Amino acid sequence: MDYDSPTKEKLLNHLLSFVSEERKKRFNEVLQHRTRYIAVVLEDIYQPHNASAVLRSCDLTGVQDVHIIENKNEYEVNPEVALGSSKWLSLVKYNSKENNTTDAIKSLKKEGYIIVATTPHKDARNLDSLPLDNKVAIMFGTELTGLSEAAINSADVNLRIPMYGFTESYNISVSAAITLFTLSQRLRKSNINWELSSDEVIDTLLEWARRSILKSEIVEKHFINNVM
Repeated sequence: MDYDSPTKEKLLNHLLSFVSEERKKRFNEVLQHRTRYIAVVLEDIYQPHNASAVLRSCDLTGVQDVHIIENKNEYEVNPEVALGSSKWLSLVKYNSKENNTTDAIKSLKKEGYIIVATTPHKDARNLDSLPLDNKVAIMFGTELTGLSEAAINSADVNLRIPMYGFTESYNISVSAAITLFTLSQRLRKSNINWELSSDEVIDTLLEWARRSILKSEIVEKHFINNVM
């Protein structure tokens, strides 16, 4: 449910009263490094091991938002690989149509993102020269065929990770880890305002608090109905 800002803050304070001091401290530590300046877009990833490894890399590099396109394959998380990382990320799924790629890209462009397609094309940018003047949404495709033509044709920029061996490409989880680490390090060394806004901090904290409390929906409903 969507609330106005004063209600969100009061609800957040109430929910945090059920969270340990140690966890609240950890929330604040992690929030300092969280960003929505970089978003990850996964198109039709079907191997749970790789899907989960990407989520883990997002969490560890501070990337909060993961957009998941399910055209043919349902996105599954392997808990042994993800190690709970999905609990702390904002996952947005696109699966209501036959081809959800176009909808996802339109939505991201509307939010101000530059769409970056990861491809092995020689004319693509590398990680050091990719422009970061605007928010970027990095798209990764399936393990076997990569991104769809729709994704590549709709992208604003192509991105290529240099390779010097015989193998054709990196595994997607490795590609994501290299890409996110490099770009997040570039952001943190720049003067770009990449941190979460005050409203985004409250929204993120609210979701983390909900996920930390047993039957949080009941606690929240009681607070809204009886206190507010």
